[in-house]
Amino acid sequence: TVNPEYIKAIADLRAKGVTGKLIIGGKSMGGRVASMVADEMFAKGEIVGLVCLGYPFHPPGRPEQLRTKHLVGLKTPTLIFQGTRDEFGTKEEVATYGLSSSIEVVWLEDGDHDLKPRKAISGFSTADHLKTVAETIVAKFAQPSASSS
Repeated sequence: TVNPEYIKAIADLRAKGVTGKLIIGGKSMGGRVASMVADEMFAKGEIVGLVCLGYPFHPPGRPEQLRTKHLVGLKTPTLIFQGTRDEFGTKEEVATYGLSSSIEVVWLEDGDHDLKPRKAISGFSTADHLKTVAETIVAKFAQPSASSS
């Protein structure tokens, strides 16, 4: 079930003369869809990585309905940003999934599925978490030798 929109978007960017490193990804289901085409695009040298914000590891309240089968063998360097309160996959649950070593899960303290924390409880704001997301992406993918850590 490959999503042709991602492949077309990459081709359109290249046709417009965009060169250099491309990262695909998305929020929730958008990240899941991107993760399903990532290895094909990575193998072709079209992308250097994948970024998922609030990955839907399973439907809320249904941890047995995992959406992780394709993540076990994923080869694309991947960052998944997940809130520690995300009901689509908690830190404890995700730790048991046996995800590919190419995936780095970055936990955002007290964040929900939208990565939004409760500032009074955590001391973090959504802006703090988005800054962490941006800085982590730059550190992983923007360096001249984008080596996976």
